[in-house]
Amino acid sequence: MYKTARSHFSEEEDIADAFQDTIEAAYRTITHLNNAEYFRTWLIRILINKCIDIKRKKQKESPALIFPEEGETCMELANCEFEELMRSLDEKYRTVLLLYYGEGFKITEIAQLLDMEENTVKSRLSRGRDKFRQVWTAHNVATE
Repeated sequence: MYKTARSHFSEEEDIADAFQDTIEAAYRTITHLNNAEYFRTWLIRILINKCIDIKRKKQKESPALIFPEEGETCMELANCEFEELMRSLDEKYRTVLLLYYGEGFKITEIAQLLDMEENTVKSRLSRGRDKFRQVWTAHNVATE
C-alpha cells in the first residue's frame, strides 16, 4: 500500500492521510466486500480512489509556492532519483507499472482494480515501460 500511495505523493503527510482515509473507508464498508479473497484488491482500489480525492482537494487549494522543509533530504539518492523518474511518467502508466512490478498484481487483477480491459492494461504496461526507458536513458545521458 505504501508503494501505491508513494507513487501518487512525495510528502509523507499526504501518504499518511491517504492511509487514514483508506482505513476509515474500508472499516465503514467492509460489509460490502462479498469475497474475502479479493480483500487486497478491494483495499488497493480504495487507496487509489483516496489518493485521487486528496490530489483533487490539493489542486483546489493550489498554494502559490511550496517550499521544502529545512533539512529535508532524500535518504537514498538512487531511490529518490527512481521516484522522480516514476513521477515524470503520466499517472496512467505510473499506476499500472507500480501495481504490476511494485505490488505484484497480475494483469487480470490490475484490470479489475482499475476497472479497465486487460488489453488496456497490457498496452499501458508496454507503453509505460517504453516511456520509462526513454526517461531513464535521457536522465543517464544528462548526468554523465
